[in-house]
Amino acid sequence: MAGKSTADLHYNHTRLVLKYAVISRLVLISLIVLWRSMLSPYDTSGSINPSCLSNTTSIIGLFSGSNFYSKPDSPPFLLPRLASVIEDSIVWDSVYFVRIAQCGYEYEQNYAFFPLIPICISLLSRTVLAPLIPFIGQRAVLGLSGYVLNNFAFVLASFYLYRLSAIILKDSEVALRATILFCLNPASIFYSSIYTESMYALCSIGGLYYLMRGSNNIATLWLALTGFARSNGVLNAGYICFQTMHRSYKAAFVRKNAGGTLLVLLSGALRSLFIISPFIAFQAYGYYNMCVGGTSDEMRPWCKARLPLLYNYIQSRYWGVGFLKYFQVKQIPNFVLASPILSLALCTIIHYVKLWPEVFVSLGFRESSPNKESAASSMPLGRSAGSKSVGFPSENRSDAGQGDSLRRRKLAVREENYVVQPSEDEASENPGFKPIILVPFILHLVFMVATAFFVMHVQVSTRFLSASPPLYWFGSYVMASPRLSKRWGYIIWTYCAAYILLGSLLFSNFYPFT
Repeated sequence: MAGKSTADLHYNHTRLVLKYAVISRLVLISLIVLWRSMLSPYDTSGSINPSCLSNTTSIIGLFSGSNFYSKPDSPPFLLPRLASVIEDSIVWDSVYFVRIAQCGYEYEQNYAFFPLIPICISLLSRTVLAPLIPFIGQRAVLGLSGYVLNNFAFVLASFYLYRLSAIILKDSEVALRATILFCLNPASIFYSSIYTESMYALCSIGGLYYLMRGSNNIATLWLALTGFARSNGVLNAGYICFQTMHRSYKAAFVRKNAGGTLLVLLSGALRSLFIISPFIAFQAYGYYNMCVGGTSDEMRPWCKARLPLLYNYIQSRYWGVGFLKYFQVKQIPNFVLASPILSLALCTIIHYVKLWPEVFVSLGFRESSPNKESAASSMPLGRSAGSKSVGFPSENRSDAGQGDSLRRRKLAVREENYVVQPSEDEASENPGFKPIILVPFILHLVFMVATAFFVMHVQVSTRFLSASPPLYWFGSYVMASPRLSKRWGYIIWTYCAAYILLGSLLFSNFYPFT
């Protein structure tokens, strides 16, 4: 009965997660349409769509023919008003993604936008949504494909965040609250637009879920896809490196197994290389298109560099990205715009590090003292008073009565898959939390925050950090903890609501937001 009730609880929570995810996307799309109909856009150049360059080597052409969209639309369409509404909503970076899906990588600056979104948009527009071309035209179908793709990806990302949070936090109520916060996160406008946020969140959170479940091969594939979506996807190799570090230490110094240590190191190296390979492959693709075959005088400066990284050159040359380059008086408003998410991220880091300093300083090789760990195992994770700690229902619940020895063997197997992640039976029966599991998440967040603050356009922090699970785990704690004033929870919800309204208003009308 306990297993059945736990299964029912997770089923009900999953339905709630999907409900909130779908409703939040419908609200965002409605706001986009509303603000767009009420105000005139600041910039109307996004609707300009000349013919594709004839000499373009299209990455999309590798999948479905490079000349499918080589010519511009030929109106009239059967539904011209609908076509106009969709095309007018293609703003900011969405213009680049749609253009790349249509024509491939025509210009140097286009290589700042990674190919996962354009490839998916192109494939969807040429298959499932291709019958709509006579009604609204090619470009509108491409835009519609982007909207369908990203909103669907967001719903799946919400599902995986709930599943991941329940495994990590050992509490389905906290996991539900954190996921609802994600559904209403301050960068929501980008998750419902033609941007990389939804696909990146799906691949990264989904990959981490499978990694925590012990499905290393599936996790590696998912995390590798993040490198096709955004450049910072390469950082997800850090989770594999952290896992490899601890597994190799156990094999070398606990089990005294030299052969096993080499296998662990080799496996970890190959998985990490696989995750960063999409970034390397895309840089090689850009080098081949832009540098190979030209004379020395025709080559761009980055082609002649000892390490010709196209992405770094583009970010510096066209967007002015670089260490401390954004520290200017005129950028103070953008620092103010980014201050809420940076403050939330900083509080998240400080909160967890202060709880288990020994664990974080030692990178998980030292555990916190038992009395401190037990005292800090519930409230810091967001559990409210009386909250029931439950994990996922076991797939082999009938084995639960066969004794502690079986559970210990199952726990040992699962520990080998990650570091100290308990099995599902243990998660249900032993709510003790292992803080080591948070170490790679917090280290990843630290690096992201430092990059956003010191290197990037700081206002991008709102969406750059929005796929980091610890933000929502900490936010869930703040909203439920009796130790804190309720006003902090209200502040978080007000911040999210304000940025949703402000973002949908400004972004959809081509005004600067983040």
